[in-house]
Amino acid sequence: MKKWLFACIAVTALLVGCGDKKEPAALPEPEMPEMLKVDILTPKEVAINEPIELAAHVEQGGENIDDAIVEFEVWESGKRDEGQMIDGTLDKDGVYKATITFDHDSVYYMFAHTTANGIHNMPKQQITAGTPDMTQILPEDEKADTNMMEHGNGTSGDAQQGEDEKDEKNHH
Repeated sequence: MKKWLFACIAVTALLVGCGDKKEPAALPEPEMPEMLKVDILTPKEVAINEPIELAAHVEQGGENIDDAIVEFEVWESGKRDEGQMIDGTLDKDGVYKATITFDHDSVYYMFAHTTANGIHNMPKQQITAGTPDMTQILPEDEKADTNMMEHGNGTSGDAQQGEDEKDEKNHH
């Protein structure tokens, strides 16, 4: 009998204790930062043996971003493995610049790798230097470009989709 009485009291105490707990307030959903808008300002046709200004304007939410990391990746068509990374430096008002000189006629490509506020965007642009013989230009491996789009700084799938859409928008 004592066991039965003890069990009833224990169950009652347990139920009373559980009933007093309040549900924790729901945590607000974290806000997804706006995508970086990166506009490449480099001309699509340039001269050879002259310094060329690689430039990109970076903004987020309509405001210039002056603390981004911008690296220009440049390579000759068909020679991606021989490409080079050039650090961009802030000029003014969200515009980052670097200089390169192309020493022969060819088609080149450039990614403006841009990271700010935890977001990475990398628009691509084709640059024609001089007057290349287009029959001698090696084709680009578009699959390699797609694989490059999958790297990032821990961005979510939605942010990656935004990067893909931005790349398509900036792809000329």
